[in-house]
Parts: sequence; structure tokens; C-alpha cells
Amino acid sequence: MSYESYVKIYPKNASLKGKVLISGFHGIGGTGYWTVKYLVQKLPVKRCCIVDYEGSAPVSTLINGMISTPYEIFTYKDLAIFKVDVPIQKDSELKFYRSFADLMIKKGIKEVFLVGGLDNTLKSDESKYRIAATSAYKPRGILAEAKKLEDEHIIVGPVAILLNYFEIRNFPAIALLAYASPDRIDPRAASVAVETLGKYYGFEIDVTPLIKGAETIEAELAKEASQQEFKPPTNIYT
Repeated sequence: MSYESYVKIYPKNASLKGKVLISGFHGIGGTGYWTVKYLVQKLPVKRCCIVDYEGSAPVSTLINGMISTPYEIFTYKDLAIFKVDVPIQKDSELKFYRSFADLMIKKGIKEVFLVGGLDNTLKSDESKYRIAATSAYKPRGILAEAKKLEDEHIIVGPVAILLNYFEIRNFPAIALLAYASPDRIDPRAASVAVETLGKYYGFEIDVTPLIKGAETIEAELAKEASQQEFKPPTNIYT
């Protein structure tokens, strides 16, 4: 069954042939979403095309004076970065992402690299992430010896839909799942993903702002925790 016609890109003749597709979504720690957002902000990207479907979110904004739509693909050298600002409606997720995958394969992308978060309460060693790849994908370079996600651990959401469908299509795709806080936005997890992507695909990008953001959040949380630990007695009057 082909889902291709459900998702469209404009302009229709946008060229993605031979590019690596990178994407991430609103999941644990916001890891995937903030990784993609940071790449788009910090790399000298160009908007290649707009992605549209019948349930597209009624949200718009301006970036550098130009209309920014909820779903866009940006290019930088041999990378194509798919930004999803607003989550796809739950009842449309399966059809949307399968249709999108079909369209990307037809457009001639070389491989897919997905980013997601992994609940850090599952962490059992000093590794910063796990990987999960389709049978057609052969990790190389710094990921050649990376630890795979443990058996029986469950991936959900868009990353799972895409991995499953690319496995069905025998297409090379990999997901990097950075350990992240399940309770809040986790810039440190995003920094791990961004740094790994830079090393893997050979581009330089400074992750200092993400690290500083993480330190600020962590300091605030530590302060709140210490205040909660000290509760002065309520039966003393002065």
C-alpha cells in the first residue's frame, strides 16, 4: 500500500536526491525537536521546501521576516533537516509519517537519521545514548561500536513509526536516543545529539548554549529541591 499522496511538498520539484534526512520530534526531554531546531538555527541552512497535508496545524510565524510554516525541510550541504514545529495529530500520525517516508524515498534521499529521547531512569552505564537501526543500515565511524537499545525496550511515536516503515521498505535508517529527563525539557540531551551528529557527518557546531541552558535548568531544580527539604516549623512565633 502506498501512502505517498497524503503528504505533499512545495515546490514539487525540490531536489533531495543523495541527501541525508535528519529529523526529531516532541518526545522525551524534547530531545529530537530541540536538536532539529538548534541545527536549523546554528547552521547556514536554506529552506528547501514546505511539507503539507490536509491536517496541517493552523499556526504561522515570521522568522527573519519570512513566513515560517509548521513543517519545513532545510538543506545544508548533503543534509536535509526536517523540522516539525507542531506535532502531527495523533489520529493522522501513522498515515502522515508513512506517506512522508514514501515521498522521501521517491525523492532519492540516501539515508535517514532520527533523534529521540530515552528515559534516563533506564540508564545503566556511562553511555550518553543508545542507537536503533533498520536492517539495511550499517552504523559507521563513531557509531560503529555504539551500544544498541536493549531488547524489549519500547520506542513510541514518530520515531517508531518511521523505523518500522523503513524496516518494511528495507531502507537505511537509524535513531539516536539520547538519555534525557522524562519530566522536563533537557537541553543537555539535545547537546549530545547535536555533537554526535556533527562528528558523524563532519560539520562543526558549538553546543555551548545548550550546555549553559541545561546548567541553568539544573541549578533552578537544585535550588527548588533544597528549599523543599528545609521546612521551618509553623508553631514558632517571634
